[in-house]
Amino acid sequence: MRIIGGSARGRKIEAPEGLNTRPTLDRVRESVFGSLQFDIIEAEVLDLFSGSGAMGLEALSRGARRAVLNDADPQCVRLMTANAGKLGFLDRCRLLQKDYTACLKFCADRGEQFDFIFLDPPYGKGYDDRAVELILSLDLLKADGRIVAEHSTERREPYPAKLLDRRKYGKASVSFLTALD
Repeated sequence: MRIIGGSARGRKIEAPEGLNTRPTLDRVRESVFGSLQFDIIEAEVLDLFSGSGAMGLEALSRGARRAVLNDADPQCVRLMTANAGKLGFLDRCRLLQKDYTACLKFCADRGEQFDFIFLDPPYGKGYDDRAVELILSLDLLKADGRIVAEHSTERREPYPAKLLDRRKYGKASVSFLTALD
């Protein structure tokens, strides 16, 4: 894997081994960040199911002010810590090892809000629906903040949020969401 754009463009990062994680493909990250390019500068982001940290680190490379990277798996946390260190981004990251619900509640208890929250949980387990519900009920999005949720293209159910856009990339799709009016 590599960082697609920004100050760390072209630099390689490591991905978790095995089949328990499914890193976001380079072409998907490139498309997502291409659409966010003017909004990501100075943004505060949360990469909730971080894995390697690729989404949060890509955001930092492209000018985000700060990123919270979270994963429940200790191997993933070690990997995202190493990746952030390799890219020189540790001073702009908070690295957490929490279940996604505990992470969201932790951030809410600290009064944090984010411009972008990236979700890429295991497909088909309902984690993304629950995460979206919690993000909105805990008021974790800033005004005009967005949730960027990667999911299976086979997903038919709408998220419990306002859909701004949906893009398909083979077996994966990305939905851009915001709070309901």
